[in-house]
Amino acid sequence: MTFAEPQRRMFADGAALAQEFAQWTADILQRSVDERGQAVLVVSGGTTPKRFFGALAQSAIDWPRVTITLADERRVADHNPRSNARLLRETLLRERAAAARFVPLADATLAPQEELAAAEARIAALPLPADLVVLGMGDDGHTASWFPGADRLAEAIDPRAPALVLPISAPGAPEPRLTLTARLILGARALALHIEGADKMATLRRALEPGPAPEMPIRAALRGAVDKLTIFAA
Repeated sequence: MTFAEPQRRMFADGAALAQEFAQWTADILQRSVDERGQAVLVVSGGTTPKRFFGALAQSAIDWPRVTITLADERRVADHNPRSNARLLRETLLRERAAAARFVPLADATLAPQEELAAAEARIAALPLPADLVVLGMGDDGHTASWFPGADRLAEAIDPRAPALVLPISAPGAPEPRLTLTARLILGARALALHIEGADKMATLRRALEPGPAPEMPIRAALRGAVDKLTIFAA
């Protein structure tokens, strides 16, 4: 079986990508604010988006009407260096974007079931669908916390599953995590996949080949949202 491919935007380097991607994102968010009075942005952690976050934080849009949340989070304290919430506060939720509303996923002070219930309630209260979900991708083909071999992967990548947030653990993920599910991610108005480097391009080529989605879970997004996904690559 062959699959359609998403639109691609290729850049000479990560710096050029960051600037153009930030402007593209800002346009989507401001258009949503203009049309419905608010916007919801879902972003991913990691090292790749730092330049993009820095550029987006300077964008002149109506940030008080923008809500930002995470595609996934490790169950660690906010001050932990591996916290995605900490990454956002240091790179995105500053300058002009400091006025945005941030809705975290994890709260490691709570017991696991309480934390999950609280996260589900916070996400369900957002003005969904999200206007834009920005995904990353690991060399193993994971995105968000949809890891190959994860204990609840089948449910996480099923757009018909009822949950918006799932607890998830995987051999390739040292800490237990919370992740948004395909119901929310694939239901967004627009999606972007941000990748940089030759290794990630090689992973993308493999992911675009036929094969089961659980082996490379990014395939769930590449196939399930192909008509509204744009790949930004350098």
